[in-house]
Amino acid sequence: MKSTRRYDIDWLRVIAIGLLLIYHIAIIFQPWALFIGFMRSEELMEGLWKPMTLLNIWRIPLLFYVSGMGVYFAMRKRNWKQLLLERSRRILLPFCFGIIAIVPLHFFVFQKYYGIPLSYYAHAGHLWFLGNIFVYVVLLSPLFYYLKKHEGGAFWKGLSGFMRNPFGPLLVSVFFILEVLLVKPSLFEMYAQTWHGFFLGLLAFFFGFLFVYSGKTFWNTLLKWRWMYTALAIGLYLVRFFVLDLKSPGYLVAIESNCWIFGLFGWAYKYLNRPSNMLSYLSQAAYPVYIIHMVVLYTGAYFILPLEMPVALKFIFIVTFTGSVSFVLYEFVIRRIGILRPLFGVKGTFQKVQLSKVNPPA
Repeated sequence: MKSTRRYDIDWLRVIAIGLLLIYHIAIIFQPWALFIGFMRSEELMEGLWKPMTLLNIWRIPLLFYVSGMGVYFAMRKRNWKQLLLERSRRILLPFCFGIIAIVPLHFFVFQKYYGIPLSYYAHAGHLWFLGNIFVYVVLLSPLFYYLKKHEGGAFWKGLSGFMRNPFGPLLVSVFFILEVLLVKPSLFEMYAQTWHGFFLGLLAFFFGFLFVYSGKTFWNTLLKWRWMYTALAIGLYLVRFFVLDLKSPGYLVAIESNCWIFGLFGWAYKYLNRPSNMLSYLSQAAYPVYIIHMVVLYTGAYFILPLEMPVALKFIFIVTFTGSVSFVLYEFVIRRIGILRPLFGVKGTFQKVQLSKVNPPA
């Protein structure tokens, strides 16, 4: 069956990874940065964390949803062996390479900055979610191929009908509520290398696949009711921020997280589902830029944090340094050296992209 490229999903992946870069930089200016292995500025910007609390409950779940959706499209033209081989090349290889060659670099910058003797043990670091995604592919691909074989059958019809109701997508939150009640994470947003992050990611990955599998009904529902999902998300955030002092119980945070994500899906489906060469470029760049950004971020912080200047300028300079240097390394090193491309999850061979033109729809 022919698949249609979903540009809005590609844009959401790019946006989510971009937000992660800003998020990681903001952590450097928080008092607890050292407790989670980040370099810390002596001058803090605790007010910066307030907008970050809006992002931190859906930024990672969104990536898992989008990854599950990507597997659906990948399966349309691959059997299970081809899918596992393709995901091994695109996810497992960069994950293993990152543990060996990328994560140690920002560990060493951190240790050099604080005068700690250099040492390293195998650690996934910021690449932890890539390992999770590969495990999800291995665990769920038998079920996914079973569903694909019976696409259009009774389950598909029932699922599609269920998604016509605006509360259909929201009821998925029941599974996320059960996850937080059973796993009992200390903080909902503590995803990295925790059982909470693993099971929440598994649920988001699974339902991301099911949402695309169910057909246009799901997307039409999100398009029609995007204002409702967004309003619910804003309302729950305001309660969390002003009433509960950012300490909402996990079950409320799970609902809020999904409301933000469904609202984003609805808005993106309306406004971002169109091709462009800018998207083509950023979609390829996002993955390798994310892989290298922590090394660049720590290097920038190493030189910028000791400077005598207002803390707001330090934040701006680190953001600028991290973004620009990461893209320069991608454009002039990773993208153009054939042996590096697969190690950073870049597909195909080097091609020059002209950003002034727009690709025709697939």
